[in-house]
Amino acid sequence: MSVVIVGAGPAGIRAAQTLLAHGIKACLIDESLRGGGQIYRRQPANFRRTAQQLYGFEASKAESVHRTIDELATQIDYRPETLVWNAEDGRLDTLNNGHAGVVKYAQIIVATGATDRILPVPGWTLPGVYSLGAAQIALKYQGCAIGERVVFCGSGPLLYLVAYQYAKAGANVVAVLDSAPFSAQCRALPALLGQPATLAKGVYYRSWLTAHGIAVHQGATLERIDGEQRVSAVAWDNGKRQQRLECDAVAFAHALRSETQLADLLSCEFQWNELNRAWLPKRDNAGRSSVEGVYLAGDGAGIMGADAAEMAGERAALVVLEDRGIFVDSARSRSLEHKLAAIERFRHGLETAFPFPTDWAVKAPDALVVCRCEEVSAGEIRAVVDDGHWEINRVKAHCRVGMGRCQGRMCGSAAAEIVAQRSGRALNEIGRLRGQAPIKPLPFGLELES
Repeated sequence: MSVVIVGAGPAGIRAAQTLLAHGIKACLIDESLRGGGQIYRRQPANFRRTAQQLYGFEASKAESVHRTIDELATQIDYRPETLVWNAEDGRLDTLNNGHAGVVKYAQIIVATGATDRILPVPGWTLPGVYSLGAAQIALKYQGCAIGERVVFCGSGPLLYLVAYQYAKAGANVVAVLDSAPFSAQCRALPALLGQPATLAKGVYYRSWLTAHGIAVHQGATLERIDGEQRVSAVAWDNGKRQQRLECDAVAFAHALRSETQLADLLSCEFQWNELNRAWLPKRDNAGRSSVEGVYLAGDGAGIMGADAAEMAGERAALVVLEDRGIFVDSARSRSLEHKLAAIERFRHGLETAFPFPTDWAVKAPDALVVCRCEEVSAGEIRAVVDDGHWEINRVKAHCRVGMGRCQGRMCGSAAAEIVAQRSGRALNEIGRLRGQAPIKPLPFGLELES
């Protein structure tokens, strides 16, 4: 049985490269057609935008990752367009082009990445509303904008990056609405100076937008999205008065959340992480989880960014080799851990700069749809809590929040915020939504291998 890596983003690719350099041909599984992950998502082969146009400052890094996966593809067991939808007893259940399969493993590196953290607002289910990540996919992979007049909302570094990428590509960016006040970013500056190059890029994106006439409003709360058949405007509040902007598309999110369902199915222990405001699988500095033979790397184990993901992927591969009794350069391992620790300190600065809007749950109206798959409203969640149910899985059982096709990936964080606020408990006291197979929807009539 081989080493299996799930996820061909920066972490998974560097892990596979490191293992191959030590003589181990891993099985690398990824849902996407072409490796690179979300940050370095590749355009279709017949598209002709340059790396500089697609990735800006990150062009050289993107090209390096892409060259690596292209070289690895013929030397390892690389399986693109393959969904891992279940894991148990040393095997993974997969789906590729409608065909079910089974992959057995001796050791597995989980590098499943992250998705947007969504805090719904009235109107968020209208056509023309996207997450920031989805807007980025449309631009990078499909070469198109999500609308003719786009407003970007929420908070976090991705907000400015995607707005910059759209404006740079020629899209009409109406405004950027950042819920974080400017004072928070000033307070975070000392911690952010620990990674000056990264800080400089963020400052550049913000400055470029302003210099090109794009309004950037800070301390701006998105109140609702208006429209009948599709988006027509957004209403927002700057703390003094409500304002309105006409647009035909909106992209929003409040930072990122780790994709942890596979780690859950692999029986990894979880612990509360205040920095990420989430339950994350436990791991040591090398990437070992609580389960023997299961290793964790990249944003799927905690949001750290693309550079850290590459380092964590390499470090996880090195510890796999160590656990197999293969000699590795211990100095390299220590260096990687030292660099990752420095990036984690920077992450603390980012959380100060882009604080979570802790008053969101209080302000969410009862009629607000939180779980769009099952059409569960904030009021229905509150009613279950008022009946005495405050553990998140009990709430799920009573009102079906998180039972839809997304398995709570879009609504889980928001539902937890409402439950915690309504019950008067801390967010970490209400538990976490447990991962369920299938992680993502499967077609009817699928014949499973035994």
